[in-house]
Amino acid sequence: MDTLRTEVDRSLGEFLDRQRPIVNGPDLAPLLNAARELLSGGKRLRPAFCYWGWRAAGGGDEPGIFVAAASLELLQASALVHDDVMDKSDLRRGMPSAHRRFQRLHEKSDWYGSAEQFGEGAAVLLGNLLLIWSGEMWRSSGLPNLEATQPFHDHMRTELMCGQYLDLLEQAHGENTFESALRVALYKSGKYSVEQPLRLGLTLAAGGGAPWIEELCVEYGNRVGIAFQLRDDILGVFGDPVETGKPAGDDLREGKRTMLIARTLAAATPEDAATVRRLLGDPGLDAEGVDKLRGVIEASGALDECEEMIARYLEESLASLDDAPITTEARSALADLAVAATSRKT
Repeated sequence: MDTLRTEVDRSLGEFLDRQRPIVNGPDLAPLLNAARELLSGGKRLRPAFCYWGWRAAGGGDEPGIFVAAASLELLQASALVHDDVMDKSDLRRGMPSAHRRFQRLHEKSDWYGSAEQFGEGAAVLLGNLLLIWSGEMWRSSGLPNLEATQPFHDHMRTELMCGQYLDLLEQAHGENTFESALRVALYKSGKYSVEQPLRLGLTLAAGGGAPWIEELCVEYGNRVGIAFQLRDDILGVFGDPVETGKPAGDDLREGKRTMLIARTLAAATPEDAATVRRLLGDPGLDAEGVDKLRGVIEASGALDECEEMIARYLEESLASLDDAPITTEARSALADLAVAATSRKT
């Protein structure tokens, strides 16, 4: 991971440097600066799944694979910027979220109009720019079989945007079953975090859709993706702000209709379920309210159940690697990545 991170960081830096002549001058500099800061952090899991998919199918250390894998960080950054606008999040990775950053720029510059509206508008445009750049960087990798992977690449980006909409819809209509929350989680995060990067790497190296590739993407990638999102649900409620870079209980204030919340509502007493519905989504929820909701979630058994599901999905995903026709090195790396993705603290 250290070598991969170094190569991904280098590829991202070189790509952003090439954008400087276009995103040039004091007026546009804040866009590029915001992109650099956002891309300076992150776990680099998506590039890792892409890279080890490539190696699993026999790919070597061609420089282009690091460029292709790194482009997934631009897609992730785009999603984070848009997500923070929709959720009105103040922090991302311990720093002001993009829309708050641009809002402060407006306030410090004493410009006309609404600083909040300017911040949100600028962040939407930054997110769009990062999305455009993700496709540009992917194509610039120069790898063979890019044409074969393009349908998967397009599908991944479409899934992500549909997932963002489904997330908004879930909060708007208030319905919250585990199945509906799972659909949102897969579209919005699970698939483009694990399954699709793995599929892209495998297809880049193999040059086609062999049956074993699809089987591995589903049996391993899909399961790790679900467990990844379940861990995210738990961190959004019980995570340490020092580790996550976001305030404690932020998902509760934002009213996230996660799989954890769905399990809680299904298992809680009527009185406790009413408490969840009353407090969930309150932007002014204080520490006492967060603790109350945490208590209900734990008392319902939902937390333990989600932990058990993570363990089961992880075990099944690791078992699927045993018979896959992949390199020994990749099998070990993918096993380590599955553990890292599902037991993380951020």
